[in-house]
Amino acid sequence: MTFMVVMVKGKMGAVQTIKSSLDQSAEYCNMKQATAVIRALGNENIVRESYSSGVDVLLSLRDLQLGAIGDLKVIVPGRRRQFILGEQETSLYCYKAVLLDAKKQTETFVYHCGVFIVPKARAQEWLFASAEGQWHVVESAKAARLIMVFLDSRHANIDMDIIKKDLSPLVKDLEPGNPEEEAPIPFMMAGDGVKQRDILQEATSELTGPMVVEDVVYENADGDQGSMPEKMFRRLIFGRSSGLVQSEALLIRDPHSDETDKKNKNASATSKKRRSKKGSKNSLRVDHSFLGSSYHSGIISGLSLVASALGAASTSGEKVSTTVIGLGAGCFPMFLRGCLPFVDIEVVELDPLVAELAKKYFGFSVDEQLKVHLGDGIKFVEDSVAANHSVSNGSGSNAIKILIIDVDSSDLSSGLSCPPENFVEDPFLQKAKEFLSEGGLFIINLVSRSSSVREMVVSRLRAVFEHLYSLQLEEDINEVLFASPSERYLDVNNLDAAVTKLKDLLKFPVDVESDIKKLQRLQ
Repeated sequence: MTFMVVMVKGKMGAVQTIKSSLDQSAEYCNMKQATAVIRALGNENIVRESYSSGVDVLLSLRDLQLGAIGDLKVIVPGRRRQFILGEQETSLYCYKAVLLDAKKQTETFVYHCGVFIVPKARAQEWLFASAEGQWHVVESAKAARLIMVFLDSRHANIDMDIIKKDLSPLVKDLEPGNPEEEAPIPFMMAGDGVKQRDILQEATSELTGPMVVEDVVYENADGDQGSMPEKMFRRLIFGRSSGLVQSEALLIRDPHSDETDKKNKNASATSKKRRSKKGSKNSLRVDHSFLGSSYHSGIISGLSLVASALGAASTSGEKVSTTVIGLGAGCFPMFLRGCLPFVDIEVVELDPLVAELAKKYFGFSVDEQLKVHLGDGIKFVEDSVAANHSVSNGSGSNAIKILIIDVDSSDLSSGLSCPPENFVEDPFLQKAKEFLSEGGLFIINLVSRSSSVREMVVSRLRAVFEHLYSLQLEEDINEVLFASPSERYLDVNNLDAAVTKLKDLLKFPVDVESDIKKLQRLQ
């Protein structure tokens, strides 16, 4: 018996599953052959369902033109597919893109088709990275079909007019209906959310590359600071990571500057005008009680794991040794100093220019409680371990220690944005374990979009440390890992009580309860 499967290609807007009308009970039916046909149809339908469901299978523009997701001329409400736009032979660049057909087809659309360009600096925001967020963009764009195009490092420093010119012929193939009867496809773009920008300094370092210090006001900033209509933030940006905002600080009015202005109120009108223009900047200072990064808040909240030890140190007057690898703008060490006055902080920064910018623009300062060492962070830990061995002659220390790795990587080829790969390799992890001696916390700010790389890091930490915890931030790509060589100082049996203890110690407000709900034990 020979089976013939007939398929008719129509102009359907979506890929449909194949229905079988085979009667297996018929006398002529060979069950072995029929089973094989039904199995083949089942496999085909699995593929078709995966294409129709919007799963993240990257297609090419050619796949779409050949009907991989149905007829492109037809709007299919709720259709969403990722694909690669552009090829070497047909365009200057390739682009990751998402085709979205509005869920509800109404008569209120402004555009039959639109292109929305997302710069790399904003590609990981929920609004653009998640399916739910993308549908919000479709709704606000008022387009029946929206083609969302994501820029990456390949498009850095390319004029936007060149990008649009390169995209124009590509998106024409994705236009629904009759293009000759429709208006030209508009290009829309997500800005960086900055309403006002004032660049204070641009600098280039041999170690870090180009850096920018700027004051910004965001489009959605709320609240006010005295006579300031909107909140202003100061940012340190590393150019090597496509405009990575390395640090962000809140600016507030300096009451001492306001007093100085009052003393000069009898000056001439001209002098007052000149002084107020200059004083508008002088009257602002960095608020060191503010944490601009949610992962920094996560690090503070994770100290609940050792809250009892911190409380004992605070009561006895003993200082808790805390080492931070990576200074940035110095906002986190300054917050730590003010928030937990009983910690002794040593910061290790490789780049002297980064330290100079932190002091000049972000109010970073050193004293007996907070010191900075210029040099390699790994070598600092190794030297500290060697020094401790020579002093203690191998005897264990009774003091709790905290080691925080908060460094970004200049080499993204490893799949790690933070930290550099050598900070999560076995030799350094072993030294970190020795550094903590009998206990304490080893904290890593981990940023990797590769699940395999993330699992590799976790696996290495598990092999070295007896206890491992993770705090995954929902609104961010950062994950904070907490490791400890022993349970000596850990408050793992009653975290609720530990959270209360930590909050009693903190001098600045931190939403510890919300963060701790996301804490998971990995080992």
